[in-house]
Amino acid sequence: MTELEQIYNRYFKDVYLFTLGLSKDKHVAEDITSETFMKAIKAIDSFNGDCDIRVWLCQIAKNAYISYVRKNKKQVNVESIPEQKDDMDVERIVFSSVEAMKVHKILHKLEEPYKEVFSLRVFGELSFKQIADVFGKTDNWACVTFHRAKGMIVKEMR
Repeated sequence: MTELEQIYNRYFKDVYLFTLGLSKDKHVAEDITSETFMKAIKAIDSFNGDCDIRVWLCQIAKNAYISYVRKNKKQVNVESIPEQKDDMDVERIVFSSVEAMKVHKILHKLEEPYKEVFSLRVFGELSFKQIADVFGKTDNWACVTFHRAKGMIVKEMR
């Protein structure tokens, strides 16, 4: 078995579940996952190993999903969007389709490292330790950065 086959077999489920969490549609998740591995195969030489390969694959998947959403924009009636309660759970909101677009727009405007840390935690489902390893920082730094990013998103959602 080649190294690429091993990567595919080992990380397919993680990438699929990640994209399913983003899209809430198994067909879209399958398409995005396939596209992710095709892009990864083409770009494997550019992977320098600075982060976990799962993080790299999820970043490719996230970008592929964002491209998919942009290509398949749907009009949303503003009146149909329910008002949010004060006790917002951003992580739960991320997975509802209408609210997810709001969060993605806010997230897109966040500065680094907040944008990346939030994405890795919520979409990549990485632990604070794994995020800290990606940035070469402490677990505490990753936790504080995530909660600050979450606070910024909650503030903008209101």
